[in-house]
Amino acid sequence: MSAAIFSADWLQQREPFDAAARDHAAGGLQLQRRLAELRPPNARPWRVIDLACGTGANLRWLAPRLGGAQQWLVVDHDAALLRCWPERLADAGGVPAGPDTALDVPISFTGTGFEATVVRQQLDLMAGLETLPWHAADLVTASALLDLVGTAWLHRLVAASAASGVALLMSLTVDGRPIWTPEDPMDATVGALFGEHQRGDKGLGPALGPGAVAVLQSALVAAGYRVFSATSDWWLDGRESPQARALQCSLIDGIGGAAGEQSRSNAARVRAWQQRRLSMAHETQLRVGHLDLLALPP
Repeated sequence: MSAAIFSADWLQQREPFDAAARDHAAGGLQLQRRLAELRPPNARPWRVIDLACGTGANLRWLAPRLGGAQQWLVVDHDAALLRCWPERLADAGGVPAGPDTALDVPISFTGTGFEATVVRQQLDLMAGLETLPWHAADLVTASALLDLVGTAWLHRLVAASAASGVALLMSLTVDGRPIWTPEDPMDATVGALFGEHQRGDKGLGPALGPGAVAVLQSALVAAGYRVFSATSDWWLDGRESPQARALQCSLIDGIGGAAGEQSRSNAARVRAWQQRRLSMAHETQLRVGHLDLLALPP
């Protein structure tokens, strides 16, 4: 997988907006009730695998909602992101661990009603997906991953899941619904160019981008899963929140950069769009569409 997709700073910047979006989606998924159906028997700890785990935002949101004792295996291709975990978990109330703690040495994250033990593993998900301990897991989860992957990789994910009877929780997949208020005449053009760039190969095959959830849902239903989805949109109101305004600006830079790379002939128009959007961020509202998906095994 490409080593230059996400930075720790970007993941930290988006985390509160991810959490708010997932809080909204949890109601639509009836997540607490459906997770209760999966709870391991006889007070056995949850066993969870987190794919492309970044710096741990997925665990920080999900562990309190799972509750009880938990054992997590968290994997990412980027060792630098994995090394951020002790500090980020300590900041969120976890048990302090040294930044040089070896990845295979368990670290802890505890809170009211839950205690998670975490082992980190550096892994290339293209080459190593099937090497994970699928049959030992109750739940496999990922956040902001699916739009980066290709059809063949998704079918491998479904095959491994179905063979082990594991549940899936896949969150914050971009679905292609950016809504800018006020609008700009170049929004549609830039959005289309960005969409083309999204579908490039990020290391897990030609990326599906906004079509990923539909492809995954179809494959899971064919494998006998019960599949539920709900919107998990970001709502970024630059008029009211400096943090939302800052995230808007980061998105504008990222979208504009990708769109300009996709079409050199439109590069000047895209740069002008960037400048207009950056200058308007303090008065702009932006909704970025995402979908969360929960799949329960037959």
